[in-house]
Amino acid sequence: MSLSRFTELIDGFHDKRILVLGDVMLDRFLWGGVSRISPEAPVPVVRVRKESIYPGGAANVARNLVPFADGVQMVGVIGMDDNGATLLKTLEDGGIKTDGMLRDENYSTITKTRVIARQQQVVRFDHEKRAHITPAQIAEVTKFVESRADGLDGMIIEDYGKGFVVQDLVDAVVPVAREAGLIITVDPSAGNRLDWQGVTAVKPNRFEAFREIGLSEEAEGESSGQDPARDPVLREVGETLLKNWGTETVQITLGEQGMMLFERGKAPHHIPTKAVDVFDVSGAGDTAIALFTLALTAGATPVEAAEISNHASGVVVGKLGTATLSLEELLESMRED
Repeated sequence: MSLSRFTELIDGFHDKRILVLGDVMLDRFLWGGVSRISPEAPVPVVRVRKESIYPGGAANVARNLVPFADGVQMVGVIGMDDNGATLLKTLEDGGIKTDGMLRDENYSTITKTRVIARQQQVVRFDHEKRAHITPAQIAEVTKFVESRADGLDGMIIEDYGKGFVVQDLVDAVVPVAREAGLIITVDPSAGNRLDWQGVTAVKPNRFEAFREIGLSEEAEGESSGQDPARDPVLREVGETLLKNWGTETVQITLGEQGMMLFERGKAPHHIPTKAVDVFDVSGAGDTAIALFTLALTAGATPVEAAEISNHASGVVVGKLGTATLSLEELLESMRED
């Protein structure tokens, strides 16, 4: 893709309106240094210097859209707890509309706390109690999507397998989005196999793609050591997913090998990674689905959208934490290519 075409597409991002629906979380980062081992146990003592709080999970997808699109809306569920209030405020302060968020007194807001020292993650604490979305909540979400659909360009379903994205919810909201002519993309969860009939594109990573069609970890490992463009097993996985999901496009992210794009009726297309330095892969998939979807709503072909999302992911893995990128960083990545 030429730089002029790249710029033309990005110029069309700002007025797009995207709704993100999925498992939201609160990400806490404790940053510090290590100078000694604890006398109490053989573990490092981290002297905390600062704390950062970010929207996590599906909320990080919405956060990745904000630097590029003016109308970003979040739909998910949080608890009536302090972490839920903090997440809600963080979203609103970040320019994300939260009128579609559900608050449930019986739900505990999922919170992940990472301790970072010397540019490395030392440990992560997860506070979560999984609970499936209720029929009443599905009806509430569906009503909200119906009320907003005509004013949207796209919808992203971000499934972290925490109980919010269930088949009944998908079956309720996808037809509404299709009727409104929206681009509908999905980032699936390996532990939550769902039918994605009717969506525009699904973006699994290699692990999720192989598990979806029942291939073993050994088969996945053998595949990861091959050139993706010449890997018959990877080709079989992508083509099987296209058929099983009935979607137009399947984008399989491959970590350091970039990504593989499968389109109905076309040859697979491999896009090598643009990452130069990899410090942290946290949230790279969130960045990929956010920019891939945004590009599609701006008129990009699936290959062009995949190239843009690949550049975006290459930038964020060079940062620590669940990072985002700016318009300038995305443009610079393209100029350097």
